[in-house]
Amino acid sequence: MAAPKETQTGVAHLYSSYNNTILHITDMTGSETIALVSGGQFTKQQRLEAHANTAMVMAKEAARNAKEKGVTKLHVRVRAQGGHNGSRHPGPGAQPTIRTLTRNGMKILSIEDVTPIPHGGCRKKGGRRGRRV
Repeated sequence: MAAPKETQTGVAHLYSSYNNTILHITDMTGSETIALVSGGQFTKQQRLEAHANTAMVMAKEAARNAKEKGVTKLHVRVRAQGGHNGSRHPGPGAQPTIRTLTRNGMKILSIEDVTPIPHGGCRKKGGRRGRRV
């Protein structure tokens, strides 16, 4: 009988916008890809790429791929669009993705928000008087 595999720790880079959800699981250094899935791989309708149900199917597949390669513990890094004109809040697929990872046997060690925040920089869109609704 074979000896049990040593459990490895990985990093789950989760990009979640209102248009898509992308999950990229790497080793701790971030140089080797273990699993890479996006919403577009699991739905035909473009409007459903960021949907919660698509995110759950996507995370289940990523967890299966990671388990095959011996990764069972994850540090999750959640990223929204951010920047000057993007949303600072993750899309609708972020929370179901993390929940599905835990339900499929992955141990979540930490969850970190890595959304890029502007520090001054370029001028925001909308003109001098702002966006008029």
